[in-house]
Amino acid sequence: MTQNNKKVDKPNIILILADDLGFSDLGCYGSEINTPNLDKLGVEGLRFTQFYNSARCCPSRASLLTGVYPHQAGVGEMTEDKEHPGYRGYLKDESVTLAEVLGNGGYHTYLAGKWHVGKRGPIDRGFDDFYGMLGGFGSFWDEKNYVRLPEDRPKRNYSDGEFYATDAITDHALDFIEESRGDDNPYFLYLSYNAPHFPLQAPKEEIAKYEKYYERGWDQIREERLARMKELQLVDEQMPLSPRAEYWDRDRDIQGTNPAWETIDPDRQKDLVRRMAIYAAMVDRMDQNIGRVIENLRERDELDDTLILFCSDNGACAEWDPWGFDDWITTSNFLHRKEDLDRMGGPDSYHSYGSGWANACSTPLRMYKHYGHEGGISTPLIVHWPEEMKRKGQIDHRPGHFIDFMATFVDIAGVSYPDEFQGNEILPMEGTSLGGAFQGDPPQSRTLCFEHEGHCAIRRDKWKLVKIKERDWELYDMDTDRTELFNIAADFPKLVDELRNEWEDWAKRTNVDWWSD
Repeated sequence: MTQNNKKVDKPNIILILADDLGFSDLGCYGSEINTPNLDKLGVEGLRFTQFYNSARCCPSRASLLTGVYPHQAGVGEMTEDKEHPGYRGYLKDESVTLAEVLGNGGYHTYLAGKWHVGKRGPIDRGFDDFYGMLGGFGSFWDEKNYVRLPEDRPKRNYSDGEFYATDAITDHALDFIEESRGDDNPYFLYLSYNAPHFPLQAPKEEIAKYEKYYERGWDQIREERLARMKELQLVDEQMPLSPRAEYWDRDRDIQGTNPAWETIDPDRQKDLVRRMAIYAAMVDRMDQNIGRVIENLRERDELDDTLILFCSDNGACAEWDPWGFDDWITTSNFLHRKEDLDRMGGPDSYHSYGSGWANACSTPLRMYKHYGHEGGISTPLIVHWPEEMKRKGQIDHRPGHFIDFMATFVDIAGVSYPDEFQGNEILPMEGTSLGGAFQGDPPQSRTLCFEHEGHCAIRRDKWKLVKIKERDWELYDMDTDRTELFNIAADFPKLVDELRNEWEDWAKRTNVDWWSD
């Protein structure tokens, strides 16, 4: 492969991660949101339909970065240290990161965007350069939430009113790519956007594109998305739409089911339309910025031999009811009316969009972020690598997981995964290289396990055993029932016991403390 007329032995790698993006939120996965740049990558590359994350931001990022399950890496929940091996709230020494492995293999390593895997930051864990947010979420309009590390490295300056996080993250990503061109070494860029995570905030011109569209409501949006997904052959022609999903509040003492759109008061509908329009605007703006990166590579004749992957850290965010919240601490909702609607999405606003829209963004799947059901753990995965990947414009239905990224990059970059690193014995990789999938090899048998906040699942080939925290295990045949509508646990009691025992063995091995408070 060539780059800038120089021969290079290892590919540049760009791993793009969105935050709280639903399974069907890209045009090439059935969405109405304008995402032409990602759509082009998807249509020219390879799209996976059954690729999994770990149901929430911190655990998913831990798996993505380390190639082991989140509890093994120490981030079974969030960044609070619960003084339990699986829940330290930071990446433990016995896990090694993509940056550490690729850096040892001669790569420049850059992170632009969100870290959110604990107190030991990206520079301590192998990244040469970082710009972005160390924590989980904050205003997209406030530059003070975003830092440059190491502190002596050059940082962009933005005038008043010019800063918007998605743009700034991309600015620095492009600076990193340009810096890498100073020598012959390849680079690994982890482009980790915090969009479209709450607070829902976007430029007014982007929001205006979508307000009228979402007046049709979430029921119609779900039907339209599923129809497009069938046209795109992403799902089976006979796949049904799951019913409107349940929801729980943060303390799990309030439960309900998303209402039919037509039953909602008109003022409330207007408020909800604005929330979804802001969300769509954030996805749109993220795609525009990804387009800036693609164009930069194309101009330098580097696009075809750069491995680009795009995915999301969990399913759509239902926190915490159909109306969404306007205050993260209290999760209070305020009904916005008349001229106040126009201020939504601006620097002084703070919103989520709620479980009704999250249900639409997970179309056609059941549940959302936090849960082990398909809507909580399924991510779009786009892979684009024209020079080296045989499959172009194809769709792949094999199961995969974030743990596979480490094995994939070790494979395609020809670097070594260590048994020991900086004096610590390192856990073996849990994942499987996607290199075979890139070349069209047949899928192999896989068993994948999940747990977050007591919501559990195990996927073995076509069988999936899954439970919501307070409920019994449910069994589904993924070949015929991806939307998890027909629980067949009573028909296969021996299989249920077998899968549950296998999951419990995994839980013990990987430090899952799922029975605790």
